[in-house]
Amino acid sequence: MDLGAYMAESIRNIMAKAYLNVLGNPREARFVARMQRTMGKAERRRKAHLEKEGVTVPPFLIASIATTCNLQCKGCYARKNGIAGNPGQSEKASLTPEQWGNIFNEAAELGVSFCLLAGGEPLTRRDLLERAAQVDDIIFPVFTNGTLIGATYTEFFKNNLNMVPVISLEGELAATDNRRGNGVFQRALLSMEMLHAEKLFFGTSITVTTENYHDVTSEAFLNHLVSLGCRLVFYVEYVPFDESTSHLAFGDEHVAEMEQIVEQRRQQFKEMIFLSFPGDEKALDGCMAAGRGFFHIGPDGAAEPCPFSPFSDSNVAQTGLRQALQSPLFRKIRDARALGWEHTGGCTLYEHRDEISNML
Repeated sequence: MDLGAYMAESIRNIMAKAYLNVLGNPREARFVARMQRTMGKAERRRKAHLEKEGVTVPPFLIASIATTCNLQCKGCYARKNGIAGNPGQSEKASLTPEQWGNIFNEAAELGVSFCLLAGGEPLTRRDLLERAAQVDDIIFPVFTNGTLIGATYTEFFKNNLNMVPVISLEGELAATDNRRGNGVFQRALLSMEMLHAEKLFFGTSITVTTENYHDVTSEAFLNHLVSLGCRLVFYVEYVPFDESTSHLAFGDEHVAEMEQIVEQRRQQFKEMIFLSFPGDEKALDGCMAAGRGFFHIGPDGAAEPCPFSPFSDSNVAQTGLRQALQSPLFRKIRDARALGWEHTGGCTLYEHRDEISNML
């Protein structure tokens, strides 16, 4: 399988679907049309770096830019990994806006098309979001709990269409508030209504478990999202940081069923874009982490295989992205069986964290 060609085709399909979804909004339609051309340039840049330098540049990055969060969601990987704490209690250092700006600019030069911004709660770092927005060759999905979106942030997203809010839910009211706190679901819906009123393109991120995956893929739930104006759905498989919750993690049978359901929903809900992470890794010849399809940058600049595998031997603020992609750890992971290890739920590397640790 030519993974680069596969991912490039996937990006083209995403952008084509996005264009169809915004045809009724001239401002958004012009933006998506321009980004379609930009994505083509990015693909050519990635190919050039591979051919001239032997460097495989992933089309995606994940950057945890915030070290604080105003919520305390159950099972939060960012708190578990020490990325985020309560305001004033973060455990990791954070790069400056200038350093993040340099990283984003280099990413665009290398041909990165999407950079997912996470945290902590990324909306607590307006300064970093404004810096990212200046790099208009990259689309930045902003993964937020939605509780901090108000008039000023709505205006920000309206003026910077490459910043796409992605609001986290766990399902309907009971499921979301049980994990995220009382009142969070209604506040998230209010944010969606505000974004929809401005005719902005936005999405939702949903952690799927063995207990909720039927509910969050149901026609009723998706119809509710459509009525709110949501046009993008990220399904993220639960990673059991607490061993007592291992029963919530997907097994092979759940992955296979989820894949079938999502494909059915793609056919039914033509107006929506569905993405699944990590999805069926077997179809992609294994895990996409460690620079094969993406990698994660911690708030301190640490280059990590993925958010659920917080191991690092390089820092992008010191080495740059190009050198980080060729780090010994990333090379070992890509060359080892790590990319084809059997696993149950969410993240191959998390389940084999002892082996990854030994690689350091």
